[in-house]
Amino acid sequence: MELYLERGYEQTTVAEIAERAGLTERTFFRHFTDKREVLFGGSSALQELFAGAAAEAPDGATPIEAIAAALEAASEMFEGRREFACRRQSVIAANPELQERELIKLASLATAMAHALVRRGVSESAARLMAEAGIAVFRVAFDRWVDPHDELSLTQLIRESLGELRSQLVGS
Repeated sequence: MELYLERGYEQTTVAEIAERAGLTERTFFRHFTDKREVLFGGSSALQELFAGAAAEAPDGATPIEAIAAALEAASEMFEGRREFACRRQSVIAANPELQERELIKLASLATAMAHALVRRGVSESAARLMAEAGIAVFRVAFDRWVDPHDELSLTQLIRESLGELRSQLVGS
């Protein structure tokens, strides 16, 4: 992360990352497929968390309540990681290739949540709609959370964004 911030993502090589970490390039490639994955290594754990929390929402929970449970579970994973998240997001924001990879990650999260909702008995189309709405809520809250001017927790921002979505839907 330090190298990406110092030199830029494009100018940083795997050799430099490995050297800074005190590893060989070979060891680096045992853990990461490429230098992008340094930033996206936790994606599968996050996907499992989103899907698991949606699937394990209480019986009788509406699809939006299951999504809210998933978002709140994810926010707990980010507790204590705000500085890292801010730094990571600034690296991603500066590079179109990384922005594209971030969108792919978010699409995977939505797909995983949609599948969890379908397993709960929600129709395919409703599950996809709710999962995509959930990801939109997450993105809006996360963008606010990494903004240094916003001091609320990610959980608070998710709740606010979810409440705003609900009020917009009811008000229309």
